[in-house]
Formats: sequence, structure tokens, C-alpha cells
Amino acid sequence: MPMLDLLVICSTAFIVAGLTLYSGFGLGTLLMPVMALFLPVDTAVAVTAVVHFIANLGKLALVGRHAVPAVVLKFGLPAFVAAAAGAWALSWLSGLGSMLPYRLFGHQFEIVPVKAVIAVLLLVFVFLEVKGHERSMPVDRRYLPVGGLLSGFFGGLSGHQGAFRSAFLAKSGLSTHQFLGTSVVIACLVDFARLGMYGATLSLHSLAERPGALLAMIGAALLGTFLSARYIGRVTMRAIQVLIAAMLVVIAVGLGTGLL
Repeated sequence: MPMLDLLVICSTAFIVAGLTLYSGFGLGTLLMPVMALFLPVDTAVAVTAVVHFIANLGKLALVGRHAVPAVVLKFGLPAFVAAAAGAWALSWLSGLGSMLPYRLFGHQFEIVPVKAVIAVLLLVFVFLEVKGHERSMPVDRRYLPVGGLLSGFFGGLSGHQGAFRSAFLAKSGLSTHQFLGTSVVIACLVDFARLGMYGATLSLHSLAERPGALLAMIGAALLGTFLSARYIGRVTMRAIQVLIAAMLVVIAVGLGTGLL
């Protein structure tokens, strides 16, 4: 990878990771589509998963002790299994060829299945995060395994695991500390399962041969997250959220139509 490209990717990862604390979007929702501008989509999902997992390990050390074992079992175990299935589905989609080549303004473009699927999911989850799904979806505890399956599968497929996890856990009678602890334990389970599957497929192989580049991207994203949390604090600004949502929609449309 050329040094200039790596510098651009690392700088972008640093800025985007820091913006998660202003926009209210999850790290995966914001970082993955930006990574996809520079890397193959499956590799972008996998690299974001590594960053997400390392960040969650830090949270696990802080609040993991507050997790509720019964909820982790009901939600986390189905999520673990489904995450592996979702990661396998990502690998399968990545192996499919061009779906619809076309010409526009004298240039050749093509719609690729994996990009189209990721684009649709990005649009859906951006809408859910802007709307504030977790405040409007009361969910009975008996449906926790269903939430685990949904959260895990989409976490493995595109990295969007937080939407369903928050929706199902927020109304399940947990205290704030229990919610945070349980959420981070489940997130780590999903990340562990999908990273294992990514490692067994081609998602990370192209970057695994260049560990320095991979570590630089991960380090830049983690540094952006740490500095924002350390010196500024978590503040969700509606104007920034709407602006970033609009930019994510543009990226999603570009990926889905093959323009990016």
C-alpha cells in the first residue's frame, strides 16, 4: 500500500473515530463505510471489527463486572452463533461476481452484490440510529434470543450489531450499569465470533500480509476515540448527526450503485 494512501486512511480513521462521540453513531456504523472507500468492502468490515473489538476490551475491563449472566446467556449465545453465520454470509457475498454492469457518462460501472447488500443495511441502520430506535421499541425479555440472533447476524454481516442489541436490552429491566456491562460482554462475544470467521476467509488476508498498515489503521482509530473521550466528553450534537447521516447515505448510494 502506498504511503500516501495509508496516511489518508489513518487520518480519516482518526477523525471519524473521534466524531462518533459527537454524532451519536456507533463506531462501526461510522468507520466501516469510510474504510470501504479505500478498501474492499469485506476487508473494511473486518478491519472495523478489529478496532471495535479492541475498544470493547477496554470497556469490558471497566464495566464488564456489571453484566447480568442470565441476559448474556439468553442474548449473547444466540448472537455468538449468528455472528459466525453473518460473517460467513459476508464471505459468500464477496465471492459473487458483478451483478449489473452499466455505462454512465462514458465510464463503466458495475453493481456488486456485497456492496449492494452493505449499502442497503447501512441505509437501514443509519435511519434507526438517527430515529433513536431504542427509545421506542419496548421488548419483552422472552424475545431476547431473537434479538441475539438478529444482532449477531447483522454484526457478522456488516458490523451493525448495536442497533438490535440496544433495542432489545434497553427495555429489558436492566439498570444503567447492568445495561452497559451486559452490552459490552455481548459485543465482545459477537466480535470474537466474527473475527474468527473473518480470519478463516479472505476478509483480512490482504492486510494480514502487511501488519504494519493494519496496525496503523487500528491505532489511528483508537487514538481518535481515546482523545475525544478524554478531552471533550460524549456530546451528541443534532446538526452534526444529521450532516454525518447525510454523508453516510451518499456513501451507501455510491457503494450500492457501483459508483464507489
